[in-house]
Amino acid sequence: MDSRLSERTAEAQRSQRMRVNELTQEIIGAAIEVHRSIGPGLLESIYEECLCKELSLRHIPFERQRPLPIEYKGLKLESEYRLDLLVANIIVVEVKAVETLLPIHEAQLLTYLELGEWRVGLLINFNVPVLKQGIRRLVLGLEE
Repeated sequence: MDSRLSERTAEAQRSQRMRVNELTQEIIGAAIEVHRSIGPGLLESIYEECLCKELSLRHIPFERQRPLPIEYKGLKLESEYRLDLLVANIIVVEVKAVETLLPIHEAQLLTYLELGEWRVGLLINFNVPVLKQGIRRLVLGLEE
């Protein structure tokens, strides 16, 4: 019976990885469409709004500006972070429009993943000539 349970667990993990990978591809496809349509050089808020519209057109569920409460030494702080997007309650998307992605941007996304106990995040910088150059996929504690 233990072997059947471990087989089901392994199958569930494979299924979860496939879902995450498919969603990641869909999000990247939506971001590429936004970038193709309006190009680089605009404000982050414009890209975020356009990406939300594109995700909606593709019927991909998401939350925009999702609050992420912060605790310090067991006390909930008045301040909280806001995620740009949380897609299907499993992928955190941070939208940027900067000259260059910096290590601090990746650290920020990794912190969001840790605080919210999510495993996968996308950092998307729209201020690049080819969007592929501005995408970073970060994985926290997930075998790929």
